[in-house]
Amino acid sequence: MKLLMFILTCSIVLSAGILEDIDRKLTPVSAQMYKKLINIEPDGERKEFLLFQAKKDKDKMVSLFLEPDSEKGRATLRLGENMWLYIPNVGRPIRITSMQSVVGGVFNNADIMRLDFSTEYSVVKEDEKDTYLLLELKAKNDTVSYDKLLMQVDKKTLAPIQIECYTSTKMLIKTLYYKKPKDFGDGMVRPSVVETMSPLYKGYKSIMIYGKITPKEFSDEAFTLDNLSEASSLRR
Repeated sequence: MKLLMFILTCSIVLSAGILEDIDRKLTPVSAQMYKKLINIEPDGERKEFLLFQAKKDKDKMVSLFLEPDSEKGRATLRLGENMWLYIPNVGRPIRITSMQSVVGGVFNNADIMRLDFSTEYSVVKEDEKDTYLLLELKAKNDTVSYDKLLMQVDKKTLAPIQIECYTSTKMLIKTLYYKKPKDFGDGMVRPSVVETMSPLYKGYKSIMIYGKITPKEFSDEAFTLDNLSEASSLRR
């Protein structure tokens, strides 16, 4: 019995380590980044957004809209699973949910303001394939946007290849495809493009393109509701 408990404990620790390694492949613990979001509708119409994001630790993120002009100045704040949207003309932050989307399209707010996977999920199963690892991730609580993830991870780079997102009733919500590895400097080589499609939004497609990711430290005060209206100052 003691041997079995020891083996299970070691397995849990190793699995948690793999997930944290994947997180660090994708973003530093604290960093600033620029990304473009593209929503493509069934008729081919495209809507594009340019965002600046500041991330601190494993549970804090601020996003600032830079383009288009109609969205410029809007900002979102994520603290764990709590999220708010600031609109300049409104003047005060509004609560939003992880499954909503401030830009429309297939990506929801949790996708756009992605926290570390190890913050939200635990590895419950790991299978080794020819060229990739297949990880089954279970949400740590019921406030996480997806109850289960099936993540394909490249064996050599530990970068995600594909992630299937499921509800607690085992319904597939969307699939994320990680593409076009890019050297972002500081030893960070990761997919620069994430595409997603959903059986719930037939004919729709959304793309997230990372243009720049740079390690940077921020104060805790930057990630508060009182300072959300000053999100542009984080770019200095």
